Amino acid sequence: MGVNSSKKLAAKCSFLSKDEQLIVSNSFKLASRNSEKIKEDELTKLWGSQMDPRLLQYINNYLFGRAELKLTTVDLERFAELFVFCTRGTVDEKVKVLLTSLGKSDNEDIPYSLVKEYVESIVCSFMKIQKLSSGKQFKSWSGRGCGAHSQNCQRLAESLSRDLAGQNEISRKSLESWLQGSTVLGQLLLFVFMHLYNISHKDKSTIDLDHNPVAGDSATDSGGVKERSLVPICRGLDLIPSYPSILDLNQIVFVNAHLPQQYQVEWRFLFSSEIHGESFSTLIGRIVNQGPSVLVLEDRSGYVFGGFAPANWALGPNFFGDDSSFLFTLSPRMRIFPSSGYNQHFQYLNLHQQTMPNGLAMGGQHNYCGLWVDSEYGQGHSSESCTTYASYQQLSHTKEFHFRHMEVWGLGQPPPTPQEKGERALGKGGSILDNNAESKAMLKMAGKTIHSEGIREPSDN
Repeated sequence: MGVNSSKKLAAKCSFLSKDEQLIVSNSFKLASRNSEKIKEDELTKLWGSQMDPRLLQYINNYLFGRAELKLTTVDLERFAELFVFCTRGTVDEKVKVLLTSLGKSDNEDIPYSLVKEYVESIVCSFMKIQKLSSGKQFKSWSGRGCGAHSQNCQRLAESLSRDLAGQNEISRKSLESWLQGSTVLGQLLLFVFMHLYNISHKDKSTIDLDHNPVAGDSATDSGGVKERSLVPICRGLDLIPSYPSILDLNQIVFVNAHLPQQYQVEWRFLFSSEIHGESFSTLIGRIVNQGPSVLVLEDRSGYVFGGFAPANWALGPNFFGDDSSFLFTLSPRMRIFPSSGYNQHFQYLNLHQQTMPNGLAMGGQHNYCGLWVDSEYGQGHSSESCTTYASYQQLSHTKEFHFRHMEVWGLGQPPPTPQEKGERALGKGGSILDNNAESKAMLKMAGKTIHSEGIREPSDN
């Protein structure tokens, strides 16, 4: 089959857009070796090294069938159908792929263990393709020693399928409801199949898998659906070639997928106890006025947990923040605890106060926080219950804990300084410290009076 004939045949698949016709026809041409049919062994040669072996088997089951109904070849229409169903298919179409791949009929219940393994094959394939493609997002982490461990692939898959975990046998209706809400799984599936059908392209201008969207500039798939960045760019570690992060790529994807979309593009390194030492004052000095952030801790029992703080960290006696805040656990399992709406106790930060607790908090109330990091660095607590976050469970192994590692990541660009805003603070009756939030925070922590607060240059107005 020549190039023109494969394109003409693809054009007859009315469900394909023009861009998809190019993608599918080129991929079909390569897999079929210019014939009108694809053989299973030829597809295995093309795709086998690109994914988890279980997903390859599921794909072959879908395309070629099983047992006595197994086909020796498939045509372009079936090949194109798989692409469309997995990249932009309806819930019904994605359920069809799942059931057929696992050898089940449309109305047949399916064991939860099979669904979980299906999800795991997609997660593991995503991570494998990240490594093979070596795009700039992946390299920004892998180049600093961040890997993708199989145990965390399993944890991510378990978290994505956990809504079905209470049922031994899953009905089609349950599958439909689950897939309807599984936006992260849909993004993983999209990425995997866009890669598989594009590996034949020497010029990837049609679909740029390495595109790094910035705010207001999301990558767009062939169906016109905006694609979120599953892996953010890592910034701020240029001078630290091998950074001992708590996180691996599975955990980063999990947390990043639950952030507000405008914060999914870039993570900026702010603080690590391994790099900056075990100092609460240093921690504060490095996170104030840095915008939204993600905090991650590992306790001495190996539990990994943290929270998303949407507001600027600032010293003060009151809770602040908004309901986009959430807490999470990453080990021994992956869970997100979103705002419950019960109260607004999202963030708290204080030091050197005799009448108020000194430390950093997220959720709950003083002495009963969802996450508390004490000013005596290395100590903290996570209460058994926390009304600020829904479905909350204690994050650490024990309520009172000591942690061996903490790190903080800023999200997106930090808030502009007065100079960046084009303001002339000193000319408007300001103080030189107005331009240095970190210095002000350090003075405040040290209990020093900022004498210039009451002595300002007169305004020109």
